[in-house]
Amino acid sequence: MQRRQLVFKGLEEAVTECQALLDSGYQRGGNWTLAQACRHLRLTQDASIDGYPPWMSLFAPVRPLIRWLLLPRLLRGDSPAGIRTAAIFLPPEDMQDQVELSEFTKSVERFQRHTGYLYPHPGFGKLERSQLEEIHAAHAAHHLGFLLPVPIR
Repeated sequence: MQRRQLVFKGLEEAVTECQALLDSGYQRGGNWTLAQACRHLRLTQDASIDGYPPWMSLFAPVRPLIRWLLLPRLLRGDSPAGIRTAAIFLPPEDMQDQVELSEFTKSVERFQRHTGYLYPHPGFGKLERSQLEEIHAAHAAHHLGFLLPVPIR
């Protein structure tokens, strides 16, 4: 698998990167298309506002360990590849890049406007809004890093 090392200061940079990939074209260095990455990112982001399935709270006792082991790696752009996600966050294969980019953009705008309660992250627990945005931006950098822009000729 080919992978670029991306770092986003915020979610707007993730949207900008998605648009650049859509404009230039891309090659998959991993398993997902741009549409699939956008759908996955949107679903996980929206859960911060709408809530996670109750069964995900079963991981609460191990959150301190997960937070200690994985959060620093995620934030520095060294997130491990190949960790399976919950089925509810798995995107289908038959989606259109432009449509899913548009939905991801709306999700980012919604997250940034949201001033209410944010649900605890299943792996990292209760976080401040700024920390959660940093995690979502790092998560986006991880997935978008597997999409390789087609060089302009």
